[in-house]
Amino acid sequence: MTVFRESQAVAHRLDGVVFHAFASPSTGSRELCAWRVEIASGVTGSAHRVGRDEVLMVLAGELSFSLDGVAGRVAAGDVLVVPAGSEFRAGNDGPVTASAWVTTSAGFAATMPDGTSLTPPWAS
Repeated sequence: MTVFRESQAVAHRLDGVVFHAFASPSTGSRELCAWRVEIASGVTGSAHRVGRDEVLMVLAGELSFSLDGVAGRVAAGDVLVVPAGSEFRAGNDGPVTASAWVTTSAGFAATMPDGTSLTPPWAS
């Protein structure tokens, strides 16, 4: 059994978003990756195509999102399933920082609009 304390999470920052890495292959999880994401008010995330299913559970605040061109919102307690191959963007147009717990499978990579592939360090 491996326990990760909040204080042990490695924070990664990208485009005004903070990713707190917990479980991934580099921390001993063979099949799953999990992190907590914080999106400050007024931040619009980058669009990307996900290579694996992603599941986001909103912990606080609200997230605005676009999934294959369809806009939506999810609030604390809501779960958003992002299917592999979907184009996805998350942001926060609410008044407070939003946070979500994100889970995906090991080997996750995203394809950016310019065609580059990104394997995020919080999932590797």
